[in-house]
Amino acid sequence: MRYSNRATLLAACAFSAMMIAGAGASAQAADASAPAETPEAATTVDDVLVTSLSATRSAVQLSGSEMQKILPGLSPLKAIQTLPGVTYVTADPWGNNEQNTSLFVHGFNGQQLGYTLDGVPLGDQSYGNYNGLSVQRAVLSEVVGKVILSSGAGALGTASTSNLGGAIETFTSDPRAERGGEFAQLVGSYDASRTYLRLDSGVFGDGNSAYIAYAHQDAKAWDFNGKQGGDQANLKFIHDGSRGKLTFFLDYSDKIEPNEDGTTRFFPSRAGKPTDAYQPYTRPFTYPDFAAALAYLTASGAPPAADGENYRNYYSAAQRTDYLTYLKYDYKLADNATWSNQIYYHNDQGRGIVAGPIQVAGLPALFNFYFPGQDLKKVFGNSGYAVRTTEYQIERFGGVSTLNVALGDHQIEAGFWYEHNKSSAYRRWYPLDVNHPGTPYDVPSGWLITQYGSEIDNEVYQFYVQDQWRIRPNLVLQGGFKSSLQYAEGRVPVQPIVGSLANSTGMPVGNITTKEWFLPQLGAVWDLTGTDQVFVNAQKNLRHFQTYGGGGLSPFSLGSQQGFDNFKKTAEPETAWTYEVGLRTKRDVQLGPITGLDGQVSVYHVDFSNRLLGVNPSPAAISIVGGAAIVQNVGSVKTDGVDAAVTLRLGEHFSFYDAVSYNRSKYEDNYTSGTTTVPTAGKKAPGSPEWMNKFVASVDYGAFDAQLIGDYVGKRFATYTNDLSVKSFMLLSLQVGYAFETPASWPIHGVRASVNISNLTDEKGDLNVTVSQPAGSYSTFPIPPRQGFLTVSTRF
Repeated sequence: MRYSNRATLLAACAFSAMMIAGAGASAQAADASAPAETPEAATTVDDVLVTSLSATRSAVQLSGSEMQKILPGLSPLKAIQTLPGVTYVTADPWGNNEQNTSLFVHGFNGQQLGYTLDGVPLGDQSYGNYNGLSVQRAVLSEVVGKVILSSGAGALGTASTSNLGGAIETFTSDPRAERGGEFAQLVGSYDASRTYLRLDSGVFGDGNSAYIAYAHQDAKAWDFNGKQGGDQANLKFIHDGSRGKLTFFLDYSDKIEPNEDGTTRFFPSRAGKPTDAYQPYTRPFTYPDFAAALAYLTASGAPPAADGENYRNYYSAAQRTDYLTYLKYDYKLADNATWSNQIYYHNDQGRGIVAGPIQVAGLPALFNFYFPGQDLKKVFGNSGYAVRTTEYQIERFGGVSTLNVALGDHQIEAGFWYEHNKSSAYRRWYPLDVNHPGTPYDVPSGWLITQYGSEIDNEVYQFYVQDQWRIRPNLVLQGGFKSSLQYAEGRVPVQPIVGSLANSTGMPVGNITTKEWFLPQLGAVWDLTGTDQVFVNAQKNLRHFQTYGGGGLSPFSLGSQQGFDNFKKTAEPETAWTYEVGLRTKRDVQLGPITGLDGQVSVYHVDFSNRLLGVNPSPAAISIVGGAAIVQNVGSVKTDGVDAAVTLRLGEHFSFYDAVSYNRSKYEDNYTSGTTTVPTAGKKAPGSPEWMNKFVASVDYGAFDAQLIGDYVGKRFATYTNDLSVKSFMLLSLQVGYAFETPASWPIHGVRASVNISNLTDEKGDLNVTVSQPAGSYSTFPIPPRQGFLTVSTRF
């Protein structure tokens, strides 16, 4: 299937390129006599943040052009770190590396949010994904039109099973009206290179337009010799007719991302470790120095005992190939009614790869189940290393239908979403041959062990209806509800040998349903004046159970059939009631140098119930060997917070944006791990800071523009009982750009050069904190050092 899909994609891209070239040829003669365009001198500075003036909830958006200023090729999720209430950190400047990602919005983690692209669901963004793909694999950064963050509660129509704490909606830009193209080349630190090309057909025929865009990226990691990158292409076609609009979109992504291993940190006295236990700042793998990798191990394949849990692997990587497409038609039933129907398809094939020592974290015991009494080093290729994979496959299709009707003072909307998803996760072990060790970019072959194989068949049905009633010219009341149902059935073609997985007697099979027939929403928008607006919203949301057989908070990852059956009877899905009230304003003023402001202040409270937690019996062993967590409800969380964001316009050429956020999320209950009570009641939720502050100082003057961006992240607790924490940090980045005039006779125009510098002051510290323990230890990834990039772009 993978190769037939690729052939289809290449054929579609070739067809699109011919269509664009043909459309351009018909207009070329007329264009030849026209003067060449020169870049327009910017006369005003753009707003960094735009508030949604019609939403009853907190909703802010970032434009695609602002994304590219932060760094060309930036992930949409990395871009929203400038928005209020958001903590997003990752190991690379673009936000592409998925294993090292940490995202929090108002105390909810990334897997408790909803994600869509042009309305197509993207799943919950889990690293071992089972129901979607990352936003950066779904769309090229350069063709993003805007990103909307609903930080309290997503819209009722959001197609997601995980939008417990809000939604992030990404929208692609439409084809341009004029025929032409765009080219950009980025170069920078650590041999970074990104090449981008876009071709637009312009309008042709009867309301048709299209573009095809392609990017290739190659960037070396800053602390180890692994190159992140790959190829991605997007195709978008629109037919805009008198009765409706037809849209077709296709995404192809083939990426490989070598991963950095996190450093396990602890206070030795609390964790029962020696006082000189090894805790390095970075934990790079040794590839491609195979001689050093061999010398690192003992004769039997063990790393130095002094390295403990922070031993070094030979390499690790995430390999992902995705195809995502949708077809959408917005039909004008009447002047007051529109019926939109969208169908989509997504296929993913990939694997996570780790080439590591065979004598760590319980591996000898595991391998002895399969090769009892044998020389394990010889079995696995005489290198002392073995290659572990988790091999993923996703095939999902679905549809979204929305009816919107205006009846007098009422705007009625109703919709339905259906998705059928088949996913699988197979854990396999391969030899690492001392004579042919392979690379993180290869697909391994000749597996020795299939430790387990899980396959899940999942269906989602979601319906919603809402009415937006304009009670008065300046007052709108919105109310509605959604019903959501998920049915999942799991099978295990390959069961693990009993005892080979920690805390497991076998992986469960069977079906489980999560449903909630009434998830209400009620809100209002009141225009106080022509420039000031109050909004209020109350909404209940649900997070369906994860349906992944390879770990996480999924019932299909439980360690026994009895545990699964008991979970079905007793466990409840996570739910949250979110309450928001806020004020928006957008006005021109005369306050000295300040000539205008655009801002929003919102206060929120969240009652989060039925929190799920995986209680791991042996975290260090499970991280590499595999094992079953005990997934259970562990009580409630109360959250209170404030977001305040404002953009001050200082004349036509300067602006200053600042966003301050305060979030206090506290556990309401203790929980039990085995026979031990873990005292979490009254403790603050770890991983997410209480205080954040972001700012963007912008200047846009003629052909010159620049931005200084600041991101302050406060102290974060690193365990569930708050006995450990990581320090706050402040990161600065700089962007400077210049648009050059080009002679009218040149075939190119809009030539622009921009310089981006991340971590301007070269700060050091803990960027990402991974929380998995009640006390004593956690793991971190470090802040990347200062890096610089130059991008030259042009249109033609």
